[in-house]
Amino acid sequence: MIVITIDQRKSRSGPDKVESLLSRLASDYEATRGFERTAGDEIQGVFEDGTVAVILALDVAHTGEWSVGIGVGSVQTPMPRETRAGRGPAFEYARDAVERAKNTSASLALSGPGDEAERLEAELQILALVNARRTDSSAEAGILVSKGLTQRQVAASLEISQQAVSARLTSGLWYEAARLADVAGRALDSYSMTMDEGEPA
Repeated sequence: MIVITIDQRKSRSGPDKVESLLSRLASDYEATRGFERTAGDEIQGVFEDGTVAVILALDVAHTGEWSVGIGVGSVQTPMPRETRAGRGPAFEYARDAVERAKNTSASLALSGPGDEAERLEAELQILALVNARRTDSSAEAGILVSKGLTQRQVAASLEISQQAVSARLTSGLWYEAARLADVAGRALDSYSMTMDEGEPA
């Protein structure tokens, strides 16, 4: 199982943004157990789908307003209806991950048993840094492509040449990052499913 813990950065010097994030995540992502505020400015959700978990984690980390911790492991069953009542190693790993995420430039970390966690964390942190360092123009073109538009359609929408769209996508590593995110999501899915068979040593 996959548990994601998200903690607001610099919450003491700014307004509480938890409720608005909870609303957005409930609208945009399907969870096994939806996000709930667990304590203060921290929220937690439970997922079975690794691809969804990766997309969500990168989405939230990209804002720069949150630290995102992904925990992978077993959970006590039957799972309670409320996320904050959940127990098990996945929740403990998520706690470790979010604390480490606070000290990374990617604002994201992943914890779990075995070597696979370290590899997945490295991939996700690279993706988070690529996302963070894109120019606004590259991000604008990439978001439209991610919604299913062709480069020609993006060019028409932005009133620029198709060549300019291609250049923006290339500079932002959009296709490469999308491929890595897809691979990482499927790998996280497989890694999580092994927890049903017992955690590796």
